[in-house]
Amino acid sequence: MSQNPVLESTVAAKPRELTLSQRLRQVDRVKTRRSLLLIAPLLIFVVVCFLFPIFSILTKSVDNPEFSTTLPETTTALQHWSGKTLPDEALYATLGKELINARDRGQIALVAKRMSYEDASFRRLITAAPRMVPASGENVKEAMIAKQPLWGELSTWQTLQRAAKPMTSYYLLSVFDRKVDVKTGEIKALSSDQALYVNVLLRTLWMALVVTLLCVGIGYPLAYWLAKQPSNRANLLMILVLLPFWTSLIVRTASWIVLLQSGGLINRALMAVGLIDHPLTLVFNRVGVFISMTHILLPFIVLPLYAVMKGISPSYVRAAVSLGAHPFLAFWRVYVPQTYAGVAAGALLVFMMAIGYYVTPALLGGPDDQMVSYFVAFFTNSTMNWGMAAALGSQLLIIVLLLYIVYVRVTRTSAEAAAH
Repeated sequence: MSQNPVLESTVAAKPRELTLSQRLRQVDRVKTRRSLLLIAPLLIFVVVCFLFPIFSILTKSVDNPEFSTTLPETTTALQHWSGKTLPDEALYATLGKELINARDRGQIALVAKRMSYEDASFRRLITAAPRMVPASGENVKEAMIAKQPLWGELSTWQTLQRAAKPMTSYYLLSVFDRKVDVKTGEIKALSSDQALYVNVLLRTLWMALVVTLLCVGIGYPLAYWLAKQPSNRANLLMILVLLPFWTSLIVRTASWIVLLQSGGLINRALMAVGLIDHPLTLVFNRVGVFISMTHILLPFIVLPLYAVMKGISPSYVRAAVSLGAHPFLAFWRVYVPQTYAGVAAGALLVFMMAIGYYVTPALLGGPDDQMVSYFVAFFTNSTMNWGMAAALGSQLLIIVLLLYIVYVRVTRTSAEAAAH
């Protein structure tokens, strides 16, 4: 028996009802799209104004454009050269012709500077090469070798080939006091009189660690005291903690120079009370840097500690004391573990900011107190060596990322342990 055609078409046209779980997933997708649309301007801003500039700067640590822009034909020829025997006459002639053109355009200094990174003797070798090329343009190989024997050495051309590559490891190796040996092509450590940047990095990490420990030692009792105060008084005292944020960093650093100098307020006060007979050297050394950096970075550990301590109930410690524990033992075994998250967050923030400090060590420190950021500024502003500046910046970025990974894993482990 056939069914009603009208009824069949009506049933077929009726949409299938969604289950509860399907409707919930649909609502979640709508909320997710709305959330993404709301944060899209912020994401675009971060990518354009933060991530892209950082990426473009860091690429300069491996970028090697000097040869490709100044000696394009020579660069192409070196890419096809086997590197096992001396080049033929054509490559010598091409190099000589392009070096002459680069000299006439005033660009030969770029190539000479780049080659001097490989070996200091190559600067003079490159600048003198145009004068070795015969005016006729013939027998260039023989003429260049006769006037400068280095052009007849295979290692010279291997160095040219290495320097002509579009990417280089020179800058990244240099910041770890390593270089490629011109003769053997192997990576070797620099001599002690040339090594610099590893010591600077270790000094930076040590100074940042000392400042972090000082901030934890001073900031923990301060945050604990603030957390125990009534709300009105704590808010007023917190304003005093945040007061340095309202003053320029240079002004704060200059103020410490006035306070710490030989005739400054601190030395005069210590001499007035009879604690010292002659002024202490507190400025233009590491002591002054530690004092100033600790003062400047102290709020960055007080704030997370205060936020964590404010949420800890005092009943835990009272319960431990009521069960017979000594007050200090109750504080150490019950209260302090609950503040580990705040200590870790504040210490990590202080350490990451400290390793990138420039102004304070530059104004209050001596030559042996400068940190990595000082050399980044030097290569950026003085020598215009963006490759070295980017490589040193990469050092700091890698350290910060590793610290962040460690922090995430530690906090995750602590949270899982607390949950169990």
